[in-house]
Amino acid sequence: MKTILGIAIMVLATSITTVHAQNFQGVATYKSHRKVDLKMEENDENSKLKEQLQEQLKKQFQREYTLTFDQNASTYKQNEQLAAPAPANNSGITITVGGGSDVMYKNIKEKRYTNQTEIFGKLFLIKDSLSPENWELVNETKNIGVYTCFKAVKKEDVTSQTLTSDGGIEKVTKEKITTAWYTPQIPINNGPDDFHGLPGLILEINDGELTLVCTKIILNPDEKIEIIEPKKGKEVTQKEFEDTLEKKNKEMMENFNSGRRDDGGAVIMKIGG
Repeated sequence: MKTILGIAIMVLATSITTVHAQNFQGVATYKSHRKVDLKMEENDENSKLKEQLQEQLKKQFQREYTLTFDQNASTYKQNEQLAAPAPANNSGITITVGGGSDVMYKNIKEKRYTNQTEIFGKLFLIKDSLSPENWELVNETKNIGVYTCFKAVKKEDVTSQTLTSDGGIEKVTKEKITTAWYTPQIPINNGPDDFHGLPGLILEINDGELTLVCTKIILNPDEKIEIIEPKKGKEVTQKEFEDTLEKKNKEMMENFNSGRRDDGGAVIMKIGG
């Protein structure tokens, strides 16, 4: 551990000298993949339905994002893409994953963030402080493109709502392990989405379900970068937003459990929007 941290510090110190001289800015592109594991009672009919729904979700979560950054701040948002038609199946269920209009702004210097996000047709502006990340630096390295990356891990308990087998709703708490790969060659305390807190740009992240991998980086582009904090939406704290989201998710699960359907007779599940 001491050896690898010593190397990281040496690389970091060298890189910082170069970066400051160049008025450091950059643009990083990330691609996302999500592990999908639906839990359904096993029979021939449900097995086929589960396979169809997992394929829908897998395709919906394959997105591309751009992180625009300088030494102090960043914006992270999904790249525009044509909406793919929902795959045909006999289940009567269509799954739509939202989040295409979200903008995550982080100000590392001021230790705060603004997240513009839309849920259930309403735009929110979440403003709060950046919390310290309890990363554990691990004695492992790997290359991502031309960059040498160091491993870091953090563990936390997360609580979610789920449907029970008898149709009820319960809260389930489980441990989530997040693995990050960061490079001191780009010495900023930043990364994709809300991830931060390491001595180098995070190029890959995996939380057990979601994986984000950097596929392209442009440092100090010819055209000056403008990092703009989002302003639109109902201003709330992170806690207020989570309370609203929990209430809406509970309503959605109750509606789904009671068999409510849209005018066409299909149940529509919306995730993240």
